[in-house]
Amino acid sequence: MSRELADHLQYFSEIGVDGISRDGKWRQRAAETNNPAKAGCPTEIEAAVVIETLEDIKTDIGPACTRCKLCTLGRSQIVFGVGNPKARLMFVGEAPGEEEDKKGEPFVGRAGQLLTKIIEAIGLTRDQVYIANVLKCRPPGNRNPETDEVEQCEPFLFRQIDVIQPKVIVPLGKFAAQSLLRTMDPITRLRGRSFDFRGATLIPTFHPAYLLRNPSAKREVWEDMKKVRAILQAEA
Repeated sequence: MSRELADHLQYFSEIGVDGISRDGKWRQRAAETNNPAKAGCPTEIEAAVVIETLEDIKTDIGPACTRCKLCTLGRSQIVFGVGNPKARLMFVGEAPGEEEDKKGEPFVGRAGQLLTKIIEAIGLTRDQVYIANVLKCRPPGNRNPETDEVEQCEPFLFRQIDVIQPKVIVPLGKFAAQSLLRTMDPITRLRGRSFDFRGATLIPTFHPAYLLRNPSAKREVWEDMKKVRAILQAEA
C-alpha cells in the first residue's frame, strides 16, 4: 500500500500537483473544477492521500467529548495519549486516574512512575514509547469502565494503534487485556502468553498499580518485559 501511495504521489508531482489539502471544501472544489458533472464524487487524488494522524484522531474526539455519560460524571479533561507517534512499543491501560485527569497525561501518578522505571529497565524512555488508555476520561472513583463507555471510546484506541503501528502492545492489567482480546479470562491466565493483534504482538502483563500492592509480582512482569525487549531487538 505504501509503494502504491508513493507511486501515486510521484505521478501527481510529475503532472504539477504541488500539494493536497485535507479540507473537505477544497476537495469538493477540486472535483467540481475537474469535472462539474461529477461534483462531490471522490477523485483518485483524494483517495490516495487520506492518511490519518494522531492529531486527526485527537481533533475528532474533541476537547469536550460528550459521546458517553462520563462527560457528566466529573471528568476534568480528555486524556488522549502521550509519546512517540512512531513508537515500536505501546502500553495500554484501562482509564485515567485522578492525577492523570488533572494533568491530561496517562500514567503520571505512583503507578506511572513505576511504569517509567519498567520502561527504563528494558533500555527505553517514556519519550520512545506510546502510552494510552482504553478510555480517555476518568470514571468516577476510578471504578472499572462500563460497557457503553468502552463502546464509544475503544474505536479511538484502535485508530491510535493503526496510526502508530507498534511492533509490540502491552496491555496493563486485567481490564485492558480483556478489552483488547475480547475475553473474560483473568490476567493471571493471559500474562505469560503472546497474541497477534492488529499487526502487532500483544503481551499482557500486570498493571503497575497491582505491583505497588503486590511487589512480589514484579518478577513476573520482568519476565514479560524481557520478551518485549527480545522482540524489539530481533526486529531492530
